Amino acid sequence: MAYNDGYPAVTAIGGGHGLSVTLRALTSYAGDISGVVSVADDGGSSGRLRKVLGTVPPGDLRKCLVALAPEDSLLASLFEYRFHDGELNGHALGNLILTALFERCGDLQIALNEAGKLLSTRGRVLPAAVHPVVLEADTNHGRVKGQTAVMNSGSILHLAMQPANPRVPDDVLSAMRNADQIVIGPGSLFTSVIAASGIPAIAREIAMARCPRVYVANLREQPGETADYDTASHLHALCEHGISVDVVLVDPRGLPLGDIGALDVMVEKRDISDSRTLLHDPVKLGEALSELLHL
Repeated sequence: MAYNDGYPAVTAIGGGHGLSVTLRALTSYAGDISGVVSVADDGGSSGRLRKVLGTVPPGDLRKCLVALAPEDSLLASLFEYRFHDGELNGHALGNLILTALFERCGDLQIALNEAGKLLSTRGRVLPAAVHPVVLEADTNHGRVKGQTAVMNSGSILHLAMQPANPRVPDDVLSAMRNADQIVIGPGSLFTSVIAASGIPAIAREIAMARCPRVYVANLREQPGETADYDTASHLHALCEHGISVDVVLVDPRGLPLGDIGALDVMVEKRDISDSRTLLHDPVKLGEALSELLHL
């Protein structure tokens, strides 16, 4: 594909903190950035707003907007501010602003576009579905329902969602079709990554994509959700949920690789973490993802 103005168009898919780190990394080399964000969250401030107002949970959308804002933005830092007392205790200011924009604009994507203008974001934040999604998982202990319950369940055999085939915004499908690179993850495997990329319409677009599809591997297991998983286990779970990737980007300090031999996936090892915190480093991740475009 031809890069716009010499810079690639990149679409990243996931949720929560992991996707926000990837979006920050993309600002170092991409010219057209789209973040496709899970709308399955049912915990914390987002869960409370979702339950009371029936709105799409705003928390993951907020994190991704802030990641694309200038690093010295006072408004972006205020979006992350949390109240500590009274009825607003635990709510992030950005969640309240986004919820107000959803109601005022009457259209989820228009509201997110307006929030992007307020924050001067370098890219778009797109919801993976137009309405909230409820996660359901079959586990060794039976079926559990809701993102928080799935996250804490462990021994997950398969993830499903209600509705089973959520409506995906046209802007999401367009961003994926026009991408020069699709990046999936990192983040909570089932409750963020598969919760977004496993939506049937999105998984189909990933499968049909002609551009490189990169999975950024997690650095460590997540107690409960992915206890005892290695990188191969993550890739098998993606495959079982219909999500195709060409390259897995791993950090040597991260999870064990496991048996990837049976999977038709290229393994690229790069230093993409902060050695002190063992968290993904946006600068290193941006450099690695940019290099993968030229393999």
